[in-house]
Amino acid sequence: MLPAKAYVFIGLNAVRTLSIIALLLVFSSSILVMVDDIEAVNAFVDGGSNSSSIINSDYIQNSTVPNQPAGVFWAVLNRLLIIGQTVVLILSELGWPAGFFDYYFPVLGSDFGLGALGVMQCLIGASVLSHFVKVFPLVSGFFLFSIGCLNMLIGLIFRERAKSTRSILSFRDRADDMLSSLDKTKDIPFSKYRMDRDAEMGVGVKEPDTAHART
Repeated sequence: MLPAKAYVFIGLNAVRTLSIIALLLVFSSSILVMVDDIEAVNAFVDGGSNSSSIINSDYIQNSTVPNQPAGVFWAVLNRLLIIGQTVVLILSELGWPAGFFDYYFPVLGSDFGLGALGVMQCLIGASVLSHFVKVFPLVSGFFLFSIGCLNMLIGLIFRERAKSTRSILSFRDRADDMLSSLDKTKDIPFSKYRMDRDAEMGVGVKEPDTAHART
């Protein structure tokens, strides 16, 4: 039977694993959406813009690109920002480089909880879901948004202790301290326990073996 802290450690790291998977899915789906948008824009420029219905539509056909001045630029920039944010959040979840995040992005560092991470994940998920996308980006966005809500809940419960509680290195250090304390307890001679017991019973403690031999 494992202690309660071990179950908390396993649960928090399971959520971290799901968080990394969700970010990777959004990363890959954003690349696919950007490629599809570029192909749709090329088709629109090459000859798909002859129809008046297509010209008057709000979005370029089969894409998330708005049919307006600089629409392609902002659509591609949006996907690039999502990809960059997912990379940063993945590195934050991995805890590398810890010094960089502690100094330049403290809200993603080791001294802060998971609330800020959850908010960023929800914002990315909402940005993906705000457009009409295919099944893969749609599922990825929903998954990331759900994990973001879970991280915000964990952040409210554990506050700034969340990352230290789920840290593998800190858990190993706590386990080593527990084992070392057990080893120190085993190193205490048995006569020391007998002397303490005899002292409580009022028996002389100078020669505990003799005292027990008399009885």
